[in-house]
Amino acid sequence: MNTEEKDITEEVSDEATASQEEIVETVELTETEKLQAEVAELKDKFLRLQAEFDNFRRRTAKERLDLIGTASKDLVSTLIPVLDDFERATKTMETATDMDAIKEGVGLVYSKFYKILEAKGLKPMNSTGQAFNPEIHEAITQIPAPSDDLKGKVVDEVEKGYYLNDTVVRFAKVVIGA
Repeated sequence: MNTEEKDITEEVSDEATASQEEIVETVELTETEKLQAEVAELKDKFLRLQAEFDNFRRRTAKERLDLIGTASKDLVSTLIPVLDDFERATKTMETATDMDAIKEGVGLVYSKFYKILEAKGLKPMNSTGQAFNPEIHEAITQIPAPSDDLKGKVVDEVEKGYYLNDTVVRFAKVVIGA
């Protein structure tokens, strides 16, 4: 092989090496561009998801406030007829002479009021004769127990306690036997 042929062979070999390097660079650029595009897409998805979550949080907070307002509105609207009945009973008491009719009317209003509260989940506590429980009872005083079996138990109930859907809303004020 002469010098000219060697030069041509070296030139071809240099061109092949250069084109291989260009191909590698092109492949690397293509992979980099793909990865950058994927990163940009994931970043966009993340930002959208974060915005959607913030909107969800605001919406649920607003719904919670609306629910609280609606719950009291519901209770008040069911109690308005009882208020009307009490107003009629008060007017009737001013002019009525028949006490039995007044007692019956007040008893009916009480019954209606109690049924409405019961329908909303209110239940009275039965405390008399039960063992004292500081989680539902509030001890007012202690008295000597009338019998040995009433020691440490509720002897008298000064003020009735109530549950609202199995949650204590008012503790029973009780007298305990000592």
